[in-house]
Amino acid sequence: MTTTTSGHDTTQVRADVRVLAEGGSDERVTSFHVRDVDLPGGAGTLALITMDNGFDHTKPTTLGPRGLLNLSAALDAVTTRADAGEIAAVGITGKPFIFAVGADLKDVGALRDREQAVTIARFGHDTLRRLGELAVPSFAFVNGAVMGGGLEVALHCTYRTISAGVPALALPETFLGLVPGWGGNYLLPNLIGPADALKVVIENPLNTNRMLKGPQAFRLGIADAMFEPADFLEQSLRWAGSVVRADVVVERAEVDRDEQVWEAALAAAKGFVDLKTGGAAPAPYRALEILRQARTADRDAGFAAEDDALADLIMSDEFRAGVYSFNLVQGRAKRPAGAPDKSLARPVTKVGIVGAGLMASQLALLFAQRLEVPVVMTDLDQSRVDKGVGYVHREIDGLLAKQRIGPDKANRLKALVAGSTSKDGFADADFVIEAVFEQLSVKQQVFAEVEAIVSAECVLATNTSSLSITEMAAELEHPERVVGFHFFNPVAIMPLLEIVRGEQTDDATLATAFATGKTLRKTSILVKDSPSFIVNRLLGRFMGEVGRVTDQGTPLEVADSAFAGLAPMPPFVLLALVGPAIALHNSETLAGAFPDRFYVSENLRRVVAAGKPGFYVWDGPKPSLDPEVAALLEQPAEPVVLTREQVREQVLTALADEARRMLDEGVVAAPQDLDLAMITGAGFSFWNGGLTPLLDRSGVAERAAGGRFLATGVASVPA
Repeated sequence: MTTTTSGHDTTQVRADVRVLAEGGSDERVTSFHVRDVDLPGGAGTLALITMDNGFDHTKPTTLGPRGLLNLSAALDAVTTRADAGEIAAVGITGKPFIFAVGADLKDVGALRDREQAVTIARFGHDTLRRLGELAVPSFAFVNGAVMGGGLEVALHCTYRTISAGVPALALPETFLGLVPGWGGNYLLPNLIGPADALKVVIENPLNTNRMLKGPQAFRLGIADAMFEPADFLEQSLRWAGSVVRADVVVERAEVDRDEQVWEAALAAAKGFVDLKTGGAAPAPYRALEILRQARTADRDAGFAAEDDALADLIMSDEFRAGVYSFNLVQGRAKRPAGAPDKSLARPVTKVGIVGAGLMASQLALLFAQRLEVPVVMTDLDQSRVDKGVGYVHREIDGLLAKQRIGPDKANRLKALVAGSTSKDGFADADFVIEAVFEQLSVKQQVFAEVEAIVSAECVLATNTSSLSITEMAAELEHPERVVGFHFFNPVAIMPLLEIVRGEQTDDATLATAFATGKTLRKTSILVKDSPSFIVNRLLGRFMGEVGRVTDQGTPLEVADSAFAGLAPMPPFVLLALVGPAIALHNSETLAGAFPDRFYVSENLRRVVAAGKPGFYVWDGPKPSLDPEVAALLEQPAEPVVLTREQVREQVLTALADEARRMLDEGVVAAPQDLDLAMITGAGFSFWNGGLTPLLDRSGVAERAAGGRFLATGVASVPA
């Protein structure tokens, strides 16, 4: 029997993993190919392990049970050779463009009991730690995207090089409801110090899963050397040879072990976690505990703490909701429910945009970048047109300055975007989208003018956020080619695209809309023509209830504090981002359609009438109520002051009611579409599964919506 100093039997753990591997999983198995490389300068032989799952970069390398067993077998072989003095070093790298992206979430999410979870956690540690315990130095050559367990593979190695072209490096586990469980929580702070480690483990994941690029990771000290992608492996091997020969001595900044330094970093991180999650997500708090222990614990104790945390979290509803969210974004988003056969889509070789304001300008830039076809913007006068085209050109210049595109690409993109005060340039367009004032009569007039110019097959799309597609198209000769194409602001960042089918929209138009959305790299969801569609309808009910409780006397700060861990920001902070006037318009539209349940805040009306940009002013890191706004707010004669918990319950009850009504009305095909929309269009949390899993988990769904939205075991731990 082989045991670690933490006491578990490594032989038994391996046997248990073999049982899991043989349990019928559809794991995309990673192989570990070993070949000998002669290091330059006579440094000896390096056994180079290449991780490869047999697919191209669109299917990244992951580490499931069988993959870990394959890695263990490869390490058995190189360990024997290292002990015998046959090799001078071991290296590990990935297939083109991919190093590795960690554990396979499908396999982890399929684990049904805590013992299985402990087994996977322990075997990951037992296997990966061998990379740093060989008789010879080990090198990770990080050639491409690296996340989670893939980064932990690299962290276990003695040395690391990284390509300057690496597009994404992260430990995203807390975003999904886990902790880095194969050494990351312990190894990273002991490599780069607590403050920087907390950025990678806590801050970046909770900031909508922000990633580091290769140069950023190198500056943090995660890698010891960085080389350009063109000859990355060649340069890495040359550098490794220099290290083995001792011509290069790797120097790393010493980690400050002072307890006050660590506690200050941890306290700041905890404040950030509190703000982002409201205490509703256990994973980042467990990560903080392990990072605290990492200051003084030995490696075995640190890894054992990760084993326990990982096992507990794998069996939590928050993690299962995180896997559910991940599958929505990676799976359902790529195969939109209800989309027509893509063969019906017509080609789009030119785009027209009615309007040259900020939204229209953002659309012009996106269409030019992604479709690479001519884009014509129109507006009422030349100064507006010039302003819109100028915005696009400045954004392209910004991309050039940041070296995201080259000079030739910048010139091509600029040449694609033109402007005019006449719509005659739309005559040969295949796709025209309007982004004008949110008033039905204005949009109807625009489409009538466009229809007189374009061909009968040209798609007429509207970026309306709330108005009826059917009514917009009613007076047209060809209403079947009108479709809702609702983007979210900022257009370049927000993934969601609501594609709205009017009563007469035909399949060819709809298929063209979905094909265009895919080329634009957006998450497209089919929506029935209904007031405010998905996100704005749910947010309208959400903000309406918040407005109701504050109009009735609950302080704004109490209402704002009730939704940490649900929405990406407090409601009244969100209101400033959306714009009070836009929020009021959406609220009034919905109240007009559903007066029995949508509330229009009188205080919001006063703020809009006064021309205020929001309720708060920012005179420091936190907002405070604008004194001028405070003077506008009317307090009821008999205020009803709710607690934070009561506010949350009332608003969630309203959301459950609205979600059920939307499903009954067929606004979307399934609860999954509501959740995908709220994740990608409103920034709702992965660990909540968007919206409906939270409503199920909290019991609100049964109290307010007549039952669960999802079966037990979907976005929750199996019964």
